[in-house]
Parts: sequence; C-alpha cells; structure tokens
Amino acid sequence: MVLAHSLERTILISATPETVFRFFTDTGRWAAWWGAGSTIDPTPGGAVRIRYPDGTEVAGEVVEITRPQRIVFTYGYTSGKPFAAGGSRVAIRLEAEGMATRLSLRHDFAEAADRDLHVQGWRYQLSLFGNVVANEVHANAADLVDRWFLAWSIADEDERARALSAIASADVQFRDRFSMVSGLADLAAHIGGALRFMPGISLKRSGSVRHCQGTALADWTATAADGQPRARGTSVFVFAPDARISSVVGLWE
Repeated sequence: MVLAHSLERTILISATPETVFRFFTDTGRWAAWWGAGSTIDPTPGGAVRIRYPDGTEVAGEVVEITRPQRIVFTYGYTSGKPFAAGGSRVAIRLEAEGMATRLSLRHDFAEAADRDLHVQGWRYQLSLFGNVVANEVHANAADLVDRWFLAWSIADEDERARALSAIASADVQFRDRFSMVSGLADLAAHIGGALRFMPGISLKRSGSVRHCQGTALADWTATAADGQPRARGTSVFVFAPDARISSVVGLWE
C-alpha cells in the first residue's frame, strides 16, 4: 500500500515529553483523549482502538514506539469507510522545547481526498489533547490559587517566603493596579509592604477556578479585619509546566 498523501500539524504543549508521552502508553489516558472505550497496547504490534463519542470506531496497531519521543500506529475505520482498518499511518514525535513539548504529527494516506477529510479532525483532536494533558498537569490549580491568596495574609516574613516558594516559580511575575514585581524575593517583600499599609486585609477566592491549558481565572474578595469587603476583582494565573505559578495579573473591579 502506497501512502503518498500526508497532512502535518504541530502544537506546543506546556508539559514535559515524559508527561505527554504517557497519554500514548496508558489506556485510561488514551481514552481520556479519544473517548470512553478507546484502548491502546503500547508495544510493537499492539492493538489500537479508538471509539469516538459519536460511536465511530477506528482500529490499527502500533508500528513503532520509542519512549518518550515517538509513536507510529496504523489507523482506519472498522466500518471500512472512508477506508479500512489499518489503511493509513499516524506518526507522532515529541521534542523538548524549554520546559514544554513540541508535538509534531504526520498522517499518511493513500488518497488525497481522505487526507483532506481529516485536516479539521486533527486540528480539533490535538486541541482536545492539549487540554487533556493540561487538565492532568494542573489538576491542583484551585489549591494553588487558594494558597496564593492565603500568602497575602501571612505576616511572618520567613513563613510567607516559604509559602510562596512552595507554589510559585523563582522568577514569578505579579502585576496589578498597585504592583509590578518580579521574583519571589521581590514579591514576598511587596506583600509585606501591603500588610503594613492594609493591616488585617485578607484575600479569598470567590466561586470556582476556570482553567484552560495552563491559564486560570479566579474571582476574589478582599475583606478587612471587621469582616467587611473592601474590594473585589479577578486574577489571571499562568502556570509553568512544573505546575507552579509563573505569573499573575490582578484585575480590580
């Protein structure tokens, strides 16, 4: 079988290659990407099964696997249309890019028309994949957000520094109406200054954290020592591939 027609797509995922690759070697994670009932045997000759949410089923087998850099598998439809099981080939390569991963996909087909049918499908499917990976990497996003807000109430300098270093990158950036700071030391000192000028103020999250691919939104309320709200706003959190907070922008109402 000659596979003379190809489509290629590349995306950047905010996670390490080792983290990304386990979604090709674990059936639970594979199914989280493709759909319930999808399975993979991550060995040469191992069966690949994909069951899309609409019931469409794909079958193939693993041709090549090199952890955590590359996987190649055949791909085709159990119904035989638009082409039979194993009738095309998918190759995925992962390369580290800083702390992130560059995913490059190539899908080879026998017919140009079949290739064209899959262009939008891969654009969509790899977008889902990026979200599935990010959702696992940043599963504790709400906890980090709450610990960030709590740090703004810690009066002891050493305790505050430890709290921030446990959740934020060393070069963390923070911006809001009154702030433009870089790095953990600068941030810890800035919070100390805020506590001197606004004693008794505490920040608490309001509502759920909304997360997408390493960026999260969280509403907050600033409350005075007497229990009365003094300000409200929304903060935009960006998380690093190691799941630490890399930057925060605070938007005041």
